[in-house]
Formats: sequence, structure tokens, C-alpha cells
Amino acid sequence: MKMIPKIEIDVVTIFPDMFKALTDFGVISRAIRDEIVHFKAHNLRDYTKDKHKVTDLYAYGGGPGMVMKPEPFFEFYDKYIEEKGTKPYIILTSPQGKHFDTGDAERLAQKKNLVFFCGRYEGIDERVMNIVDEELSIGDFVVTGGELPAMLMIDALLRFVPGVVGDIESVKNDSFYNTLLDHPHYTKPRNYRGMEVPEVLLSGNHKKIDEYRKKESLLRTILKRPDLFIKHDLDEFEKRVLVNIIRELISNEK
Repeated sequence: MKMIPKIEIDVVTIFPDMFKALTDFGVISRAIRDEIVHFKAHNLRDYTKDKHKVTDLYAYGGGPGMVMKPEPFFEFYDKYIEEKGTKPYIILTSPQGKHFDTGDAERLAQKKNLVFFCGRYEGIDERVMNIVDEELSIGDFVVTGGELPAMLMIDALLRFVPGVVGDIESVKNDSFYNTLLDHPHYTKPRNYRGMEVPEVLLSGNHKKIDEYRKKESLLRTILKRPDLFIKHDLDEFEKRVLVNIIRELISNEK
């Protein structure tokens, strides 16, 4: 019996083959194969009506560069609603958008029908914004198109879809999930080129291991991303670990 996907994601782009880098490898490939995720990259040119399948034209008012036409995006939108009987939640990848973060990834993972519009050139005709629900950016820089930002966002949000990543605790422990950076990780060999694995991780004492990892997570965040630490709400365990860090610092100074 065919499964009902937990999330459906469609992208609209002039380079649909770029998304094979996302869909043909790793856990996302498996999630698509197992029908946990439905994914389809649509070629924007398929929604044009002229024989040359033109998707961009010169801008009204002049100026450099080309602007993506509104018609193909609206044609896709109308066909999507006609076929699926529901309005999708549409995201435009754009340097003008809100900075995408782990909170957005977790929030978007709750949507059932997501569509990403991938712009190119000077951007998309402003009238397309009438069907866009949200603009999202991956940072204050410009790339040649919206495909790579869309792939990053999709990869991040799919980690929060049950069944995509085998161990959901792994997702929760990743950097940024609780506005703290992740603690360091080690594996065999125990000694590599004179660099030792911290003894506490070999002790088998899970309480001490938890305290060590939380300590490292707090210190990393304070030193590397103090902006994240300032926003973080410390729980009781973290407060106790922070007290011990301060006590150790004072003791070492004496």
C-alpha cells in the first residue's frame, strides 16, 4: 500500500537537475525512496506558452539585467491548486528575506505542502509576490540563483520531519537547536598523533559525560557566538554547569 508522505516539497526553477545533489544522496534520498517525503523539481520553462519557452525579459524602465516573467509562476500556481486541491505555502529564496535559522527549519517542517520559488538574474517580477507567503535568505550575500539557498533550507527542515533522520535526539543535540553550539565529538583511535580523547568520555560515568558535554557546549557558545548565548534561556542543569565553570576559573587563578 502506498504511503502518504509526511511532507510534500516542490521547487520551481529553470535548473531542476541541480536538485539531484539533494535528492540522490544520503538520508534525504532514502526518505524520498521510502515515501516519507514527496519531492519534485519543476522546470519553470514547462509553464511558459511561447515556442521559445522564455522565462525572463528586460525590465520596464531600463537598467541592467533581466527580470523573470510573472506568467510561468502563476501558471504553476494555478495548476498546483487544480491538481492537489490545496494552496501550498510558497517560499521565495531572496537576499531581501528574513535570515533562515533552525527555528524556521522546525516551523516549516510542520507544513504539509511547501513550494520554493527559485529566482535568477535581477529577480522575479514583483507581481509574483501576491502568491508568495514568505521570503527567506541564507545570509547577507548574493549568489547566482535561488537553487542553492533552497537546497540548504530543504535539507535543514527535512531533519525535523519524523523518519528522515533515524535518531531525532541527534537532531535535537545539533548546534543551534537550543541556541547553543554543539559540544566536540570524538571516535577511535583513543590517541592520534599525540592527541588524546578526553578521559571523561572513556569513564563510563554518564552523569560526568553529560556535564562535560554541556560545559563544552556553553563555553563554545560564549566564546564563538556570544550573541546566541545572550538569547539562550538557561535551564537548571545549565546553570549548575555554569556555576562549576566559574568555580574552576576562580580556583585556577588562586
